[in-house]
Amino acid sequence: MKYLLLVHHNDEVFNKIPQGKRREMLAESIRLCHQLAGKGQYIHASPLQPEHTGTVVQVREGKSIVTDGPFMETKEQLAGYFLVEAKSQEEAIRIAQRVPGARIGTVEVRPVIEISGLPNTRET
Repeated sequence: MKYLLLVHHNDEVFNKIPQGKRREMLAESIRLCHQLAGKGQYIHASPLQPEHTGTVVQVREGKSIVTDGPFMETKEQLAGYFLVEAKSQEEAIRIAQRVPGARIGTVEVRPVIEISGLPNTRET
């Protein structure tokens, strides 16, 4: 089963981390991806640009509303993700515990609903 590991952190706290330590965290994330790939568990991962670079799109009654954002009522913002293959929620949690972002923020573990007929999906 596929799991999405959503990495959340506080941008202000993250930006106070010395640049060298941030590079170490990125290198650790890359090593984790290679370890997961070696076990056939890696699908994709990527950090995201800071939340202020995002745009929110809504369609209401046929009209598009596009605003700068996102503006959430929380200090932690979505910072990146890992898409992994795991045999169980417990295994996905063990992977999430290895994500460097879990030490400075939160990693949310969510099972993915697999829908047949999408591009690059395996028919089962």
